[in-house]
Amino acid sequence: MHAKLNALITSVTSSSLHVSDALSSYVTTDAGNDNFTHTLTVSGQALTPFIVKSVLQALEKHFAASFMTFHHLHNVFGDSVVTLRGELLSADVSSVKATLGDLSSTYNIDIGIQASRPSLSQPGLLVMDMDSTVIAIECIDEIAVLAGVGEQVAEVTARAMRGEIAFNDSLVHRVACLDGVPLAHLEKIRNRIPLMPGIQTLVQTLQKHNWKLAIASGGFTYFADYLKTRLGLDYAISNTLGVNDGNLNGKVEGEIINAEVKARTVKTLAEKWQIPKAQTVAMGDGANDLVMMAESALGVACHGKPLVNEKADVAIRVGSLHSMLYFLEG
Repeated sequence: MHAKLNALITSVTSSSLHVSDALSSYVTTDAGNDNFTHTLTVSGQALTPFIVKSVLQALEKHFAASFMTFHHLHNVFGDSVVTLRGELLSADVSSVKATLGDLSSTYNIDIGIQASRPSLSQPGLLVMDMDSTVIAIECIDEIAVLAGVGEQVAEVTARAMRGEIAFNDSLVHRVACLDGVPLAHLEKIRNRIPLMPGIQTLVQTLQKHNWKLAIASGGFTYFADYLKTRLGLDYAISNTLGVNDGNLNGKVEGEIINAEVKARTVKTLAEKWQIPKAQTVAMGDGANDLVMMAESALGVACHGKPLVNEKADVAIRVGSLHSMLYFLEG
């Protein structure tokens, strides 16, 4: 174990344990000949030696750290970010992820362990869910509220996102409840649509590094196409609502964009833009995002449902969307 890192772990009492600036005392810029199989990433505002020490102690049965460095985006967006290289000791993935979830809650941090990481410095592909990922609402629930069937539709949405009912069936049922809703209602929602904190930083940073960005959503083209234009994304695919005489007709037109179609979109776009699978990332919050996460090199849960946090490669539980960048190499 690296001497400085060992000192961090064994320092029980120290006047610098709760001083954020003191973290640099335990960071190395030279990995030497240390070998490692996995990377542990810890991010949060004003991380301290105490927090990192506590994380390592909690993970001692799962992960043996050799050295610690600052992530290349440390302090760039107002977050402390450290990467610890080492060896994964446990094959019990569910136990490791449960521990990471507990640590995130206990210390208000984002944390993940990865065997490999896409590189920010090489062109890549990010495919994002829309509702509750790029934006802070579920659009269908907002439409339903204006239509007076909010509680009825919201319950079906929640069950679908938890994976309790088939997405296609839930979507058809919910959209049928919107029969007769004026398009003007959708415009009201669009005009006040709340973007997730960090989305602009995430998009602009990836674009500067020649990444391709897309939305693959079980939501609706009215909003997904608008966000594609507003954020300058490369592609968007979502469901088309049927319209008659300026009102929704309660039907979905064309193929339903479900979990399988989202996954297919990742593969198709990567092939179209000649992006290697190792440079693909999928991000979402619901159960219908898990298949596209599995299709990607890196699956990121974004303030996700418990099942999604458990199954995703890494999870953003605390930070803004730009925290995804911390799970990439420089």
